[in-house]
Amino acid sequence: MATPHIAAEPGQIAPLVMMPGDPRRADRIAKDYLADAQQVSQVRGITVWTGTYEGTPMSVMGSGMGIPSISIYATELYRFYGVRRIVRVGTCGGMASSVKVGDTVIGTCAHTNASLSTLLVPGVNLSWAASYPMLRGAMDAAQALTDAPVHAGPVYSSDLFYLGRADIVQGLTALGTLGVEMEAAGLYAAAAQEGAEALTVLTVSDHLVDGSNDMTAQERETLYATSVKVGAAALLA
Repeated sequence: MATPHIAAEPGQIAPLVMMPGDPRRADRIAKDYLADAQQVSQVRGITVWTGTYEGTPMSVMGSGMGIPSISIYATELYRFYGVRRIVRVGTCGGMASSVKVGDTVIGTCAHTNASLSTLLVPGVNLSWAASYPMLRGAMDAAQALTDAPVHAGPVYSSDLFYLGRADIVQGLTALGTLGVEMEAAGLYAAAAQEGAEALTVLTVSDHLVDGSNDMTAQERETLYATSVKVGAAALLA
């Protein structure tokens, strides 16, 4: 049975899903990394591909931008398609001095200014964390990579892209936050609500502090090999 946002039939989406934000990146990942990839859904420009990765069924789907968008897709995948694990494979802006453009960041947890942290349990600011088994699998894979710097720590999921608040960046960086993006908290919240698992693995595409050159749009679309390898390992852990 299709949902309002996914047209696949039951059984056409694998229990393990890799989810970049950009639908074009999803198409490219599916074609480059999945064997026998087949498109099983296309709604509002968001395609879903299913194939196998190292012999294990796996799907790839775009999430769009922002917490509301990824929350819709992740919830429908978990609730209606039997998906058990989702790894977000996206980009982030670096914040910490130890993180450089081109590095990979594994989001152990996600701070956010979004209201979802206070909506679910009255009077409580909820924390959003990654699945530990997936995190462990990602870290094991990262340790095996000798030519790709990988960092693990908190990320910040912002509801506003053009916020322009240096005090927020400074405060979060002082507390060990590695980078800023717009989806991880929504994914982690959906996983918590649905009793499922999630992880975020990000390529640093620009840096908010050190003045490094930003990746081009083409580079954002294609320079994700480390994130895909680490993310796939997390799904398979």
